[in-house]
Amino acid sequence: MPPKTPKAAIKDALANLSKDDFEAFCHALIDRPGQPNVPYNKVEGKNFLRIADVLMSTFTEAKAPSVTAELLEEIGCKQQATQLLKETSGQSSNSGAAGVNTPARDGSAEKHFVDEHRTVLIDRVTNVASILDDLLHEEVISKVHYDEIMALSPRQSQMRKLYDPLYGAGRAAKEVFFKSLQAHENHLIQDLQKKE
Repeated sequence: MPPKTPKAAIKDALANLSKDDFEAFCHALIDRPGQPNVPYNKVEGKNFLRIADVLMSTFTEAKAPSVTAELLEEIGCKQQATQLLKETSGQSSNSGAAGVNTPARDGSAEKHFVDEHRTVLIDRVTNVASILDDLLHEEVISKVHYDEIMALSPRQSQMRKLYDPLYGAGRAAKEVFFKSLQAHENHLIQDLQKKE
């Protein structure tokens, strides 16, 4: 079965939530420190169709599925989050999902591309400063962390330190990292994706 479009997958995920879970999801969407602000009036009293539209317009087609999955996990709806990511995992790289979700070796869960290829990325990424600029701009890392990483040498040490804030981060932060890698290390990413 072909993958669903991000919007269709998000609509299905939200439609299957209980009333209480849907309310918790809407509250989590409004209250996201350090993330794009979703005004209360865009969420209050809206149904799942309208909320899907808000997610798509606020976070873009590329990021909306991962943000939605992250919020679902936050409110305890892990199964819906997993299903959403599975349904959107076959999208083209233009939509932001190709090669992002790869099965874990034991098959128990899905690993993000940047986790699966951590060792190779640490060893081979050369444009660390450009990637750090992107992560700082998207608020994935703080200015303090940025300065700590930039002070390190060689670049492999910078990359190891760069991974520190990603361990506790959700899929959305890893998506930002992946997009930056695509922009600044495209040949490396394509090479890794061919080997999967």
